[in-house]
Amino acid sequence: MTGRGCFVAFEGGEACGKSTQAARLAARLDAVLTREPGGTPLGERVREVFLMRGLSVEARAEALLVAAARAQHVAEVIRPALEAGRHVVTDRFTGSSLAYQGHGRGLPLEEVRHLSTFATGGLSADVTVLLDVPPAVAFARRGELGDRLEDEDAAFHERVRAGYAALAEAEGWVVVDGTARIDEVEAVVWQAVSGIIGG
Repeated sequence: MTGRGCFVAFEGGEACGKSTQAARLAARLDAVLTREPGGTPLGERVREVFLMRGLSVEARAEALLVAAARAQHVAEVIRPALEAGRHVVTDRFTGSSLAYQGHGRGLPLEEVRHLSTFATGGLSADVTVLLDVPPAVAFARRGELGDRLEDEDAAFHERVRAGYAALAEAEGWVVVDGTARIDEVEAVVWQAVSGIIGG
C-alpha cells in the first residue's frame, strides 16, 4: 500500500460497538475517522432523514439514500484522504447496504452490490471488521429509545446478523466477538488490522 493509505471499515448490527472501536483504531493509526451515512454535510443531512423515527421509507428508496450519501462520502472524504497517503477508518460502508437493504429488507443482493459499486466508483475497503453481537444483547445495551432502524423488529435484526455472517465468510472479513469487554475487543481488532497493514 505504498503511497496510499489503508482503508478500514467497521460493520455490525445496532449497538455492537462500531463507533467506539472505529474511534480507537483511528487514534492508533492517526487515521481519518468518518461514518455512514454521514461524513460530509450532504451525508449528515441524509443521515437525519434516514434514521428519523416514524418515517416510512420504501426499501429501494432507503438503498438509494445510502448510495447517494456514500457517493459524496467517497468523493469528498475517503478517496482524497487515501490518495494523500492517510489511513481512513469508517463506521459502516458497503457491507451495511448488503446486510440491511439486501438481507434485512430482502432486496436482490446483486442489485444492492451494483448500486454500491456505482456509488463508490469501485472503491472497496482494504480491511473490513465485523463486530458480532446478538440482537438481544444489542437491545439491552441501547435501551428503549432507538432510531428508525433500531426500532425494527427482532426478525429484521436477526436477518441482518445472519447476512453479516454470510458476507464475512464469503469475503474474508475479520470477525470479532463484540460482546467482550471494550479493551479486549480493541486488542483483537488491533492485532488483526496491524498484521494486515503492517502497523
